[in-house]
Amino acid sequence: MRSVFHRWAMPGLALACVVATTSAASAQSEYGTIKGRLVWGGSEVPPEKNLIEKGKAPKDAETCGNSGPIVSRELVVDPATKGISYGFVYLARPNGSNPEAVKALLTKSPKVELDQKGCEFLPYAQCFHQDQKLVIKSSDPVNHNVRYAAFANSPFNQILAPNGQVEISLVAEKRPIVVACDIHSWMKSYLMVFDHPFFAVTGKDGSFEIKGVPAGTQNVVLWQEKVGYVDTKTKAKGIPVTVTAGEVTDLGDVKIEPSQVK
Repeated sequence: MRSVFHRWAMPGLALACVVATTSAASAQSEYGTIKGRLVWGGSEVPPEKNLIEKGKAPKDAETCGNSGPIVSRELVVDPATKGISYGFVYLARPNGSNPEAVKALLTKSPKVELDQKGCEFLPYAQCFHQDQKLVIKSSDPVNHNVRYAAFANSPFNQILAPNGQVEISLVAEKRPIVVACDIHSWMKSYLMVFDHPFFAVTGKDGSFEIKGVPAGTQNVVLWQEKVGYVDTKTKAKGIPVTVTAGEVTDLGDVKIEPSQVK
């Protein structure tokens, strides 16, 4: 396994977006893998913060937080591994394409879902291809309001009835889309939409993996809600990383330092 760290050692950036792979033969001749971990660089792990205590929601308390507190997902650090969840990792303007990876992704998951359950958006952070349909639904017995504003897509603001759903098509965006509910002010989630399949969301231990990446120089971006772009020098352009066909490029631990948190 080939390990490449490049400039990731400088202080700098859930889940569920794993790219579908091509055939083994194609992967060996044309594509490689990028992996790594997003981790907390401080000695002390930030404590968990409750947005709503159990049974104390100011609205619809019989549904919202009735089984336990509603926890903030803005900065989730695993005490055991110091991994940071819900970070977006993706290629900026990919050098090359992988049509088979797109085809496999759409075949496996033609639609992705954003649920509202217990007055939380689930999943909190999600990324998908623009050819996948987004289904926004509610598993709650109360009304929700779903609202977002974006750059490339029209704004959306709609009441979602109990156990209702709506299907949406979105085009690729350069920045995350913030989804909110005006009825329950603490509710929030993030979406990222791409026109390529080279993306991931960091898991509980901060790990991420992007498969089927075209060999050559690629620019990798890491973004996290409380930090924004992890690498403050390259920002949305991304850090150059060399991908070798048939090999794994391991970026190692990419750290977020306490001083970076807004």
